[in-house]
Amino acid sequence: MKQVFSVIFFLSVSTALLNCSGTEKKNDSKQTDSKLPVLTLIDSSSYDFGTIKEGQVVEHTFKFRNDGEYPLILNNITSSCGCTTPEWPKEPIGPNATSSIHVRFDSKNKSGPQVKTITVYANTEPAYSELRLRGIVNAEPKPEAEN
Repeated sequence: MKQVFSVIFFLSVSTALLNCSGTEKKNDSKQTDSKLPVLTLIDSSSYDFGTIKEGQVVEHTFKFRNDGEYPLILNNITSSCGCTTPEWPKEPIGPNATSSIHVRFDSKNKSGPQVKTITVYANTEPAYSELRLRGIVNAEPKPEAEN
């Protein structure tokens, strides 16, 4: 009789613990995630500038919207190369507001296929997003040396 009571007690406690631990945590994390700022690109995360001559400068503006419930703060933006410089808003972007990141690529001393990655660090989940500029740079012909 004691064994049957012990088994029933153990099963009751186990069932109660399993029911309590699962659903509340999932709902809490879902609520927290939905309140975070969300950087949503309006166009694309990649821009193909086609084929250009070495030395030309390419500029592109990536437009985005904050689809979250709290202000979006762009903490920092880095690029994979010193030839690519980003400009971004320093003030918070409110919920449902739009803004943009302007990127400038200088192809001086670059030739061949180019892919430049721009990493956007913000108060979002995940904490960063990536943008890309891609295209082909045709080398400038070198002047022939005189003998």
